[in-house]
Order: sequence, then structure tokens, then C-alpha cells
Amino acid sequence: MAHLANSVILTILLGFVAAADAGNGTITGGDQTFSFIPGGFVPKKIPAYIALVAYGISGLIHWIQFFAFPSRRPFMLALTIGMTAMTAGFVVRILFSMAPENAIGKFIAMDLVRPFPCLFLATDYMLLSRLARSFDKEVVGRCLLIRESRIVKIFVWSDVTTFLLQTIGGSSGAGHSPSAAKLGNTLGLAGLVLQAFSFLLFTVVLLTFGWRVSKHFPDLWIPRNARPFKLFSRQSIDNWRVVYYTMCVTCIGVLIRSVFRVAEFAGGYSGTIATHEGYFYFFDALPLWLAMSLYCFLWPVRAFGVRSGEIELIGSAHKGPRR
Repeated sequence: MAHLANSVILTILLGFVAAADAGNGTITGGDQTFSFIPGGFVPKKIPAYIALVAYGISGLIHWIQFFAFPSRRPFMLALTIGMTAMTAGFVVRILFSMAPENAIGKFIAMDLVRPFPCLFLATDYMLLSRLARSFDKEVVGRCLLIRESRIVKIFVWSDVTTFLLQTIGGSSGAGHSPSAAKLGNTLGLAGLVLQAFSFLLFTVVLLTFGWRVSKHFPDLWIPRNARPFKLFSRQSIDNWRVVYYTMCVTCIGVLIRSVFRVAEFAGGYSGTIATHEGYFYFFDALPLWLAMSLYCFLWPVRAFGVRSGEIELIGSAHKGPRR
């Protein structure tokens, strides 16, 4: 199973790399370029099909994990729905490539799917909150920079606010007035920068939590008598650090995508990055897919609030009843 998974991942990676080297998809006829194409280029079908298959497979595995594991946590729907929505987005992208002059199709394929990755960010917010709640109050109080009950509220509202800025900026930037366009571009870029900075702060909160647990509660950092971790299993995870490290890796993928979005918007609608979709696949679709597909191998719910004999999956600083 592991060899098969590695082969599939390698094939998809090669496909994304090929897409990144493919250049843009602007339609040309002889020496003429069809400037009426919304967005300035026509999405290529092959990389879109590769992304469709990649996100589709990962989404299917997420749904299987969600229904197969006895403890179905509703908050994990953010991940499953997000992956499904991204899959649907690539379906629309393929359809748009068949009718590139359709402005509505371009809006749906390129713009309407922009909010869906926010569901991936929300997944990590909720995972950290649940992970922290499975520790005693003393551990949470000393190791978490923000109260676990406020993590989701603070960062989700931050994403909502920054996305509204991007939306307002995009609408204003599409206007005919130069002053309105300039203001719109400024607002849109500010929204993207603030969103990237917000997730960077979350990453700092996550890393600080792990570092403080290892420093102040070494017995919790390295669980005793932990069973070996198994991929694609319903067995509970004894070592909570497996989930923690996975979350850290997903943060890298999200941050890469965030920096790319800032660079893309800063370059303008007719810039090199915006009109060459290879950049989109390599620095947006690929990092997100790699990050969120990690949860195919490790369903985080396996490490939450479960006991097995003398092994406590999330340790406690003191013996006795837990919250």
C-alpha cells in the first residue's frame, strides 16, 4: 500500500511540474492573439485533469475516513467539503477551457473557487483547538499563546475580514475609474498580505505550543509505551506528536500558497504570474494538495481523547479526572 501511494504521489508531482513548465494558454491564430479571452489565457486541460484526479482521490479518501472512523467529528467536514469544492473547481476550469470567451465561466473557474482554501485553514485552526483541549488546564495555560476557545473565532474572523477586503478590492479594481482601480488594487493586496500574516501568526502559535510542551512537560512530549503509528488504520494514535508535526507541515504548504497569492496580485491581472497558469499549479494547487493530502494517511481524530489501557493518547500533567 505504501509503495502504491508513493507511486501515485510521484506521478501527480511530475504532472504538476510539467504543468508549471507549460507556459500560458493564450490562444493565438497565426500572428494574431485573441485579446477577448477573459483572464488573458485559456486554461490547459491536461494539468486541470491531473489536478482533478489528485484532489478527487484525496477528497474521496477523506470522506471514507470521515465515515469509517467511529468518532465522527463534524469539524472535519471543513476538510472534506473543502477538498470536494476544489475538485469541483477544476471540473469548472476544464469546462471553461472549452468556452474561453465566456466571462461568466471565467469568473466561476478562476474567482469563485478562491474562498474554498479557507476551509483548509479553518481545519488547522479547529485541530489545534481540539488538540489543546485534550490537555489539562495547566498545560494549556502555560503552553498556548491564545485560549483554545478563542483560536477558531479569532483566525476565522480574520480570514473573513481579509477575504472581504480582497473581494471589495477586486470589484473596485475592475472599475473604469483609474482612482477606483488604484484603491481596489491597494485594498485587495492589503487583504492578501493581512491574510498571509494572520496565518503566519497562527503558525507561530502552533510552533510555540509544541515547543513549550516539550520544555515544560517533557513527559507529555514523549508519551510512554506508545504503540507504533500505522498508516490507513482505525487504530488510535498514542503519540499525539504525529498529528502535531503533520499540522506543522500543512502550515508550510498554506504559507507557500499565501506568498504566491500576494505575488500574483501584486503583479497585476496582466502580469506574468497571473497569465501563466503553471505558476498557479506549482505554487497554489500543488502545495495545498500535498498539505491537505497528509490527512489521508493520518486522520487526526484518531489522536483525540482516547485511552487504551495504561496509555493515555494525550497525556496529563496530573493524575485524576480530566476536563
